[in-house]
Amino acid sequence: MNYRELGKTGLKVSEIGFGGEWLERHPEEESVALMKYASSKGINIIDCWMADPKSRDIIGKAIAGNREKWIIQGQIGSAWVDGQYIRTREMDKVRAAFEDLLARTKTDYMDIGMIHFIDSLEEWNSVQKSPFMDYVFDLKEKGIIRHIGLSTHNPKVAKLAVETGFIEVILFSINPAFDMLPPSEDINSLFADTFDESLKGIDPERSELYALCEKNGVGLTVMKPYAGSRLFDEKRSPFGVALTPVQCIHYALTRPAVASVLCGYDTPEHVDAALAYETATDSEKDYASVISNAPLHSYKGQCTYCGHCKPCAVNLDIAMINKYYDLATMQKEVPESVKSHYQLLNGHASDCVGCGACESRCPFEVKIVDRMKKTAELFGV
Repeated sequence: MNYRELGKTGLKVSEIGFGGEWLERHPEEESVALMKYASSKGINIIDCWMADPKSRDIIGKAIAGNREKWIIQGQIGSAWVDGQYIRTREMDKVRAAFEDLLARTKTDYMDIGMIHFIDSLEEWNSVQKSPFMDYVFDLKEKGIIRHIGLSTHNPKVAKLAVETGFIEVILFSINPAFDMLPPSEDINSLFADTFDESLKGIDPERSELYALCEKNGVGLTVMKPYAGSRLFDEKRSPFGVALTPVQCIHYALTRPAVASVLCGYDTPEHVDAALAYETATDSEKDYASVISNAPLHSYKGQCTYCGHCKPCAVNLDIAMINKYYDLATMQKEVPESVKSHYQLLNGHASDCVGCGACESRCPFEVKIVDRMKKTAELFGV
């Protein structure tokens, strides 16, 4: 298992994580065993947004005796009332639900306290100077949560969160399909039966979010990497072709600032399907060829950092050069951190000899030679 730094938290998380929302579907002993199996394979991060007692009890029993091996994202504002889940900012319910989370998971802290599910700008603004946010800061001051995060599906809300300076982790929905869609306060828009034919490539708001997280040291953990498994079915996929779990995971992990992809698992076989990423070949990870040849939507003209441009005649890491160019040009001024990372590369855009061999291999028809010239001008090397 490979591990990545989670932003500037100091935490190292497995790049394949555990999305816990399916735990309650199965008998308790099966789900406990599933979590223990995942842990034995090196998975060390789980998100617990679920408010139901069964899911929380399962997590508590699965981590008993090895709490230190798990990094838990525990959500604040997810409650269980009258036998059903609600999202709430009512402080009596918020406190009771979070205390219940600690009690049932049998721990006295959450590694990351996640502000639960804010997709509307109105709600984001309303919680800023509120008893809810006071409670979050109080938990952090007391060490009951070690870091503050936010779960959202809306890149506009996520960008505002990054800019606060106190949000260190964002749980965000990332996959090739969702990345094409403009911001929305309605999560159902992400699961529409069809996508508009005008959608081509990554929505600028999402690209800006990933760049902003990278710049500010905010770690991204990924939910819905498979788009609810619809990307595995060519009839339901917006591309008209099917992708594999490995391809979806690779897509998410190549976005800037992404540290871990939290997949949902029903069985050990599902865990193995995700873990196959760790030993997959480049061709097995290749989402680019599939998307570029899809009958419906594509990313023509956009670099997705897929690496198809390799090998380079002068051994440039073209994908990384393109990524740093994109990160730099999304800011008014080139961030010093991006400039520093670019300069540490073994080769730079100015070394490009303009042979064009990379362009003949690019599935998205990116004008790479031209981008190398622009990058050299931007960074001065």
